[in-house]
Amino acid sequence: MATPTVLISGGGSGIGAAVARRMAGSGYQVCVGGRRSGPIDDVASSTGGHAVSADVSDADGAAAMVSACIERFGRLDSLVVSSGTSASGTVGEQTLERWSGVLATNLTGAFLVCQAALPHLIEARGAIVTVASLAGLRADPASAAYCSSKAGLIMLTKCIALDYGPLGVRANCVCPGWIQTAMADAAMDELAARTAIDRDGAYSLAVAHVPARRAGRVEEAAEAIAWLASPAASYVNGAVLTVDGGAAIVDAGTLAFATDGEPAVAGDENERRET
Repeated sequence: MATPTVLISGGGSGIGAAVARRMAGSGYQVCVGGRRSGPIDDVASSTGGHAVSADVSDADGAAAMVSACIERFGRLDSLVVSSGTSASGTVGEQTLERWSGVLATNLTGAFLVCQAALPHLIEARGAIVTVASLAGLRADPASAAYCSSKAGLIMLTKCIALDYGPLGVRANCVCPGWIQTAMADAAMDELAARTAIDRDGAYSLAVAHVPARRAGRVEEAAEAIAWLASPAASYVNGAVLTVDGGAAIVDAGTLAFATDGEPAVAGDENERRET
């Protein structure tokens, strides 16, 4: 039986790099794609994979990334789209240049690399896993471009699942919450500077209402992605899986009733809201 191959767009750091390590450990041939040659070379070297430096927000770059993977390994069974960038700002504050840059990487780049990979994935009856964000399901403050791009990525994934499911291709989306990556660290450093605390304190503040009460590790996100990309998830198609410690289930309007993490005893309280 042929050895399966995975292409990871945005595989040079963070969640993408963790996916490369996880899937290489499961016997996959790994093609690590990204714009920065140094990081992807390092990840490819550590996983016995192949590095491809290309910008998927450009159609030629996306096609070149997929072609290089096929040329090196002869097949493509799974595509993981983990490229991402952010530019903070409300709609009134955001510039067209910054808005366009975020959408080019987070949404258009995903569209282009999926488009280039689909003929090979159809042949292999393979899988796509996109890495969106909890911010694609919930609005974040001053994050109009990022949230919009990730919401679009979720719907793009569902459209692929619908249109290409009959051809044997599965497409699923993972929405991480706070995961300890370089991007998250930078956000925490900004929060720390505003609140006169350190990075660890900022993480604690950010996850104070997350049921797990902590940020996630890249390895935890990679586990979910690797499963969705593998035949073990053969009947999972069009799913949106949150990997967020439970953040998505929290009703912000009821946080004032929290009991410091101790579960309420049945019968202790009257109904808080009418249904």
